[in-house]
Amino acid sequence: MRIEICVPPLPESVSDATLLDWHKKAGETVGKGENLVDLETDKIVLEVPAPEDGILAELHGSKGDTVASGQLIAVIDTSMRSVKPAPAAAEKAAPALSPSVRRLVAEHDLDPTVIPARLHEGRLNKQDVLDFLESQQAEKPADKPEIPPQTRSERRVPMSRLRSRIAERMLEAQHQTATLTTFNEVNLQKVLDIRSAHKTRFEQRHGTKLGFMSFFVKAAVEALRRFPVANASLEGEDIVYHEYYDIGIAVSTDRGLVVPILRDADKAGFAEVEKAIAEFGQKARDGKLSLDELTGGTFTITNGGIFGSMLSTPILNPPQSAILGMHAIKERPVVEDGQIVIRPMIYLALSYDHRIIDGRDAVSFLFTIKELLEDPTRLLLEV
Repeated sequence: MRIEICVPPLPESVSDATLLDWHKKAGETVGKGENLVDLETDKIVLEVPAPEDGILAELHGSKGDTVASGQLIAVIDTSMRSVKPAPAAAEKAAPALSPSVRRLVAEHDLDPTVIPARLHEGRLNKQDVLDFLESQQAEKPADKPEIPPQTRSERRVPMSRLRSRIAERMLEAQHQTATLTTFNEVNLQKVLDIRSAHKTRFEQRHGTKLGFMSFFVKAAVEALRRFPVANASLEGEDIVYHEYYDIGIAVSTDRGLVVPILRDADKAGFAEVEKAIAEFGQKARDGKLSLDELTGGTFTITNGGIFGSMLSTPILNPPQSAILGMHAIKERPVVEDGQIVIRPMIYLALSYDHRIIDGRDAVSFLFTIKELLEDPTRLLLEV
């Protein structure tokens, strides 16, 4: 029986996809569930698995081709199934690899079966490969330094679909919004004190670490309650006030920045927020975020501090009207009660669409976040 393999249904916001990598050639044996091809959309990489065992009889499309939902891309002939020889006892089954891990393994010509996986289910992630490369490098004997060749080379590569979409949205935000940014600094001493006092019991109780992001998410939600216009969007001549809090958490990947959505953040506790953010980060690195997880959002938080940024101006994520930028936490001298003391300080930036948010509201919104973080008990008492 011949089974046609078509591009899976794409959401309305994604019109087409690009054939990124074929993992099988015409005439090769394929197993049920084995990934045949990666399709890159504007937001994520989709894997197309084989529905049955058989022979990959036909390929309709080459790497780099643009394909639409429902378009035929391959044919499997199940009547031509071959019997696979049993692997030798000493052989180890190759682990399933995400697109990002697969590219890293291919780039360094590695055997994935010899790379230890840290996760219980044995699935390799990008960090596993990087750790393996580092260990291999450390075991190599010191070589004499090589004199780099005196060459002036260039390398030209096409923009990925995700990078192209990011560029498009950045230009859109700059051209179609009246963006301004306000800044403030926050003393995080009390947040650090809470984390130090309760992080061990928190992790034992909830199975996740108590980070900083949950404090910022909860503070942002409370500020959005007090200033609903920061949780609104502009549609034509109407201002749409969202009475729910879907917070986008910007995550950096090797393919670019993605923003998974923490839905109904007002209903989530600190542990639920931390777990969700950790899961988003892992899925983003493995290329496993779904389109639904990347769609929507009423407000965004981005953290350049993880890369060492001290101060920057975040760009709006249309149609949202505001975005909060976090930066590196640094110990700095500050004055308290007439005395110079050292405190963990962070600069915050709020970029906002001045078409619907007045400067007074933007400054007050950011100052509210400052107050809540400098006295975290207010988050519990909602005062």
